[in-house]
Amino acid sequence: MAADSTLVLSLVEEFVSGLQDSKAKDAAKGVRDGEFTILQLVEALGLSLTSSQPHTRARGVQLLSEVLQECYGELTEREVEVLIAFYENRLKDHYVVTPPVLQGLKALTKSTTLPPGSAVSMLRSVFQDIHVQSLMLTERACVYNMLINLMETREAELKGLGADFVFGFVQSMDGERDPRNLLLAFQIAKSLIHRGYDLGKFTEELFEVTSCYFPIDFTPPANDPHGITREELIQALRAVLTGTPKFAEFLLPLLIEKLDSDVQSAKLDSLQTLAACVSQYEHKDVAEFLEGLWTSLRREVFQTSSEKIESAGLAALTALTSCLSRSVLSSDSEDSLSTFLDLILKDCKHHLCEPDLKLVWPSAKLLQAACSASARASHIITAAVMPSLIEQYNSRTQCSHRRTLLEVVQRFIHSVKNCQSSDNDESVFSAFREALCSIVFSALSESNSSLQITATSVLTSLAQQTGLLVESDIELALDHLTRLLLTEEDDRVSLSVVECAGAVAQLHPTVVVTKLIPRLKSEMFAEPMNQDHREASELHSHHAVRQRCLSALAAVSTQPSVVQESTPVLLEVLSSAHTGSVSFSVDEVVLTCRSLQKIAEQVQDTEETGRCFHDVVIPRLLSLALQAALQGEGSSGTRSALMEEVVLSAMVPVVSTSCSRLQPTLAGQTASRAVSLFLDSNVSFLPDNSFPSHIQLLKKQQGDSWSLSQLVCLLMGCVCSLPRSVEVPQIDKLLSALEEMSCTCSHPLSYTSAAKCFAGLVNKKPQGDSLDGLIQRTMKRVCSELDSPSSSVRTQAFTLMIWVAKALLLRYHPLFTTLTDKLFSLLDDADLGPIAADGFSLLMSDSPDVLNRACHADVRIMYRQRFFSENSAKLVQGFNAAPQEKKSNYLKALSNIVNKLPKQVQVTELPALLSLLLEALSCPDQSIQLSTLSCLEPVLINPPQVLIQQLEALVNRLLALICSPAMSVRIASLSCISALSHFPVHEVLPFRARVLRALAKPLDDKKRLVRREAVQARGEWFLLGSPGGR
Repeated sequence: MAADSTLVLSLVEEFVSGLQDSKAKDAAKGVRDGEFTILQLVEALGLSLTSSQPHTRARGVQLLSEVLQECYGELTEREVEVLIAFYENRLKDHYVVTPPVLQGLKALTKSTTLPPGSAVSMLRSVFQDIHVQSLMLTERACVYNMLINLMETREAELKGLGADFVFGFVQSMDGERDPRNLLLAFQIAKSLIHRGYDLGKFTEELFEVTSCYFPIDFTPPANDPHGITREELIQALRAVLTGTPKFAEFLLPLLIEKLDSDVQSAKLDSLQTLAACVSQYEHKDVAEFLEGLWTSLRREVFQTSSEKIESAGLAALTALTSCLSRSVLSSDSEDSLSTFLDLILKDCKHHLCEPDLKLVWPSAKLLQAACSASARASHIITAAVMPSLIEQYNSRTQCSHRRTLLEVVQRFIHSVKNCQSSDNDESVFSAFREALCSIVFSALSESNSSLQITATSVLTSLAQQTGLLVESDIELALDHLTRLLLTEEDDRVSLSVVECAGAVAQLHPTVVVTKLIPRLKSEMFAEPMNQDHREASELHSHHAVRQRCLSALAAVSTQPSVVQESTPVLLEVLSSAHTGSVSFSVDEVVLTCRSLQKIAEQVQDTEETGRCFHDVVIPRLLSLALQAALQGEGSSGTRSALMEEVVLSAMVPVVSTSCSRLQPTLAGQTASRAVSLFLDSNVSFLPDNSFPSHIQLLKKQQGDSWSLSQLVCLLMGCVCSLPRSVEVPQIDKLLSALEEMSCTCSHPLSYTSAAKCFAGLVNKKPQGDSLDGLIQRTMKRVCSELDSPSSSVRTQAFTLMIWVAKALLLRYHPLFTTLTDKLFSLLDDADLGPIAADGFSLLMSDSPDVLNRACHADVRIMYRQRFFSENSAKLVQGFNAAPQEKKSNYLKALSNIVNKLPKQVQVTELPALLSLLLEALSCPDQSIQLSTLSCLEPVLINPPQVLIQQLEALVNRLLALICSPAMSVRIASLSCISALSHFPVHEVLPFRARVLRALAKPLDDKKRLVRREAVQARGEWFLLGSPGGR
């Protein structure tokens, strides 16, 4: 015991007299290890604590407090009780002792063994003996943290203090200025409000002590280590001010006052706070302030110069109206909602009768904001406003006035839609249905395109109101839409009509099936009149009508019942184009395929639609393509439009999108059918089954025939878009056939599609020896062809290699490096070097038809960054070692890689590659120049030091490119020159005269876009060093 006493006395002496702060850690360790107790430490501090010198007493208390901060969790209840009594007594000591006392009390508030009543005792002592705001920042934070700790653990005791606790806090916080402490104080005030503490007669005092900071005006200092933002303080204070309806009588007048401020941020904060507080209030809390609030809100919307303030004002009005709508009416109470809406209607309604004046829109926005608050508000406002709007429309003759009125109506319909409580509620517009339909149909019959577009928007909104329009209205609407679709040549009108038809089909599919689709079909299959002198314009017009009909068919096909009627029409178009029974151009056939693709993308994913595509669409497309190919094989007659490469390429996304969305069972059946067709000539599932029994689709064709082999692109669409869980049958045999075709076929579409299909299957094949063996066998064959300069299929072998490389890159397969090394070696190849450089672009780009996430490919995150980090050094080494005539291939490869990296990665990685990129700008290949310029442009916005050091070389190369034969290169180089003007002025000012002279020439460029960029760049450089410039 004597040894322990000696140890603790030694620690005390060294800390207090020797001023060795590290001894506090040693003392804490001694308490934790049981060498002495905390009370023994207090006893050892006796001489220090009773010293006549305040600073000596303060050092003694500081040692005790620092030990408590380490050991508060190990104290007994008796020890805590003694320590609290000690600290409470010390609060009456000299002011220099106060900081360590507060530190000790804060540590004790964290203890789990606080005796009952001690929390109240501590706080009473702090509130009575300490003037908190006379303390330093750290000590004030101590007090706030004490309160937070005790509110977390001793809530019941603190609530027993009643309003005295609130009063003590108010006194402690009053005058606080530091934002760090304000966040703590706001947290305490929020807890007081939300946890049900008794505010009593100090409600107003609590409001005053917090609201004096409203609105927050705080700008954090540069490089603020604490990271406190103005928004953080605003949200913390707003949570306090809006936390209780008891503040309403104080807060609402304050908000009305602050809305008169000229400071935009104060207005915005006030409006957002108003919206937040009224969501907590009842109608009686705001009743007496309604007129003042409305006056302020009206002024902010009528006279605002800021969209943010206007939006916040409208949101506040919606929240206020919603608050009033929650009131429960009784026979003897005033209807606050009606009173408030009467104010709004009185000030706004008459402006709606003046569609040529500027106040019509602010008035409409205010009414619509109130209208969207609740069903009751929407009934009151629409009943007051809609008759007037409809009457105004019927009495006006100018199209601009009518359009304005229709736009106002459309916004009202949209605002009402947002507040309907359920789809089964009767629409508030039911009473005006006939009148609204009348004005919409009248506008659709006008010749003014802007009026027609607005009318389609109104019709869209009406159609989306559940139960509003009856069947006769829908039929008449579709008649108008069909007429516009077939006769109106304005693209904007056509687009709005197509969108409107799609909206109508969502709720009224039956009418669309019976009325619209048959009419569109008859128009598409009608042949244009054969009048020689009008033939060209007639054909062009008919093509435009067919294009609009195809777009409309796709737009309306969102419901399964519509899809089952629209897809046969589109398939019939393809069939007629193939047979020639109706004349369809290749462009129209491609548009038909795109419409089928859009339907596959947007239709609801149900068993019914899956069956439609599985049983009808995919077999029909395969059948038509096969018929066209067989017809081409024996061809002596007219070639089918379906034989065109552009048409087959348009069919692929139809098949792949359809298969990617099939349910697993149907997807498996589709895979089995497609594989059996291409491997085993199984045509039993195809409609119009009159095909030869032995069709060799994956075998080498006789002579130069490719009509059958190119159908492999449809196989790719089928099997490469299936979910990874779906097993492809006969996959080894299929991969072998695809490899053979890709290495032996001479038709580009055929061997490229075979290579892509092979790669798509490899990407999804499970990891293991089977996959590794397949890749190694394939690479052996590919390398043997690539290494033979006399081989006739080197291009085919390279195509297979690059697609397999992409498949492995996406899934991080370890054998990918083997293919990468081969690809790098080919950059020095005399024949394949340029193609190999382009191959890097394929590796880094997203593929639209295979090896993408939509096709369920195995795509790992950040594969581009990984490829760049692993291979950029190889590329630089290869460039340095390559002969001069081959360096352009390396530059092109580098440019293709960097150009596809995310912009953030480009900015960080480009400085290391800057010398090569500058070299690339001197390369004669325009594609390399353009790719490099697009890489440089984002880096020039925040230039690294290494770029500034290369400024001379960069300026020289960019000025040389502004006379490039390629317009895109001229524009990109001018854009980069413009960005250079934002470099540090002292760095770029020496180049000013030379750049301005060089920019004179592109000012007379024959292309307008080049001239525009040159004017922009020259203006930026003129301002350098000029008065009023930079």
